[in-house]
Amino acid sequence: MHVRRIDMCGRHTHKDELIEKYKREDEKQAPLIISNTSLMESSTKPQIQYEFLPLIRVYKNGHVERLLGTDFVPAATSNGSLTGVLSKDIIIKTEPNISARLYLPKSINTNQKLPLLVYFHGGGFFISSPFTSKYNNYLNTLVAEASLIAVSVNYRKAPEHPIPAAYEDSWEALTWVVSHCNGDGPESWLNDHADFGRVFLSGESAGANIAHNMAIFAGHPEFGLSVPLLGVALVHPYFWGSDPIGTETANMESKAATDRLWPLICPLNPDNDDPRVNPLSADAPSLVALGCKRVLICVAENDVLKDRGWAYYQELSRCGWMGVAEIMETDGEGHGFHLSDLQNEKAKDLIQRLAAFFNREMPPLL
Repeated sequence: MHVRRIDMCGRHTHKDELIEKYKREDEKQAPLIISNTSLMESSTKPQIQYEFLPLIRVYKNGHVERLLGTDFVPAATSNGSLTGVLSKDIIIKTEPNISARLYLPKSINTNQKLPLLVYFHGGGFFISSPFTSKYNNYLNTLVAEASLIAVSVNYRKAPEHPIPAAYEDSWEALTWVVSHCNGDGPESWLNDHADFGRVFLSGESAGANIAHNMAIFAGHPEFGLSVPLLGVALVHPYFWGSDPIGTETANMESKAATDRLWPLICPLNPDNDDPRVNPLSADAPSLVALGCKRVLICVAENDVLKDRGWAYYQELSRCGWMGVAEIMETDGEGHGFHLSDLQNEKAKDLIQRLAAFFNREMPPLL
């Protein structure tokens, strides 16, 4: 994994400052709206360099049109959350700009310690953020169900910031979080309420890919973390490879689209067997090095990525990794189904399984 060394630092900013900063960035990335008529009539019609629908369209003039995941919802600092969860926005680092949304149950007692979740959102490394309604609603629901403290990381996105920017930012954020382990970090919620003996990583799709890579990096003897990771929960992880496996060829349209994604977000190494996207490739580090004690992989029956999740689970179970691996498959659903309807019974089942994973103590190894 190509991740540079970092200096841990962080500072708070007023919520309104963060919101305005995000809005300014959003305006720079606002969709270019041109009618079909004017496009036909204009001699300056913008030419598309590439598009990855339904997420993004990139023009040759440098304009980036994000088609999804650009809405913004404010944090719930008082009674704004119906789930009984407080949230607030922070700046972790200004150069590069790394921010996060923190979540804390309102019913927590003074100095009560809770499991700590560092979460990485999905969106193909192209779109979305912790501040969108989709991920804000999901984290509110998960934090309420699991009674934990969560840090939802906002990392830089491709194509403006191709891989490895997302990994670099995520590692910066993770080391910033664990810098609070002695109770003297810049963020009071983490100092007062995070149990650094129960640290978890999780993510959805591209975010699950990030969580895996952070766990590999955490297990590296040279870099590592100042506190151990207890577990990693990978939800519909974006893993891929050059050679199809399982049922991937059953839906050639989805396979062809997925084949295109990594080359677009990682032009410096567009190979779908890059170890960061294919953790089972010949050049990938052994999963024995995974820096945690427990792993939960969640897959969906109708997701083209399903078989990669199963292969990851099977390799964890046989490679000699000294941990406990679990897998959950949701019947009849597709990629990221739970994010669109949190009241769906299968979405509730998934969230309850995650909550149980985050609250279960690690059994002693015999």
